[in-house]
Amino acid sequence: MMDTSKIKEHMDVLDSAGKKIGQVDHLEGQDKIKLTKNSSPDGKHHFVPVSWIDHVDSHVHLNKAVNDVSALQMAS
Repeated sequence: MMDTSKIKEHMDVLDSAGKKIGQVDHLEGQDKIKLTKNSSPDGKHHFVPVSWIDHVDSHVHLNKAVNDVSALQMAS
């Protein structure tokens, strides 16, 4: 399982091609990253599964392309 301790608020979340898809709001439990509303085109929170993370440095890098992440789970 991914070491989520390196994930910090307001880090950019990038798809596998390096395109920014949002910013971290916070970790939601052990298995999801909640993205900020401000970084979302529809102004709503979205979740990214931790299983989609490839690695974390100064950004959170996903192993999915933007087309694959366009169906991000919305917060209810």
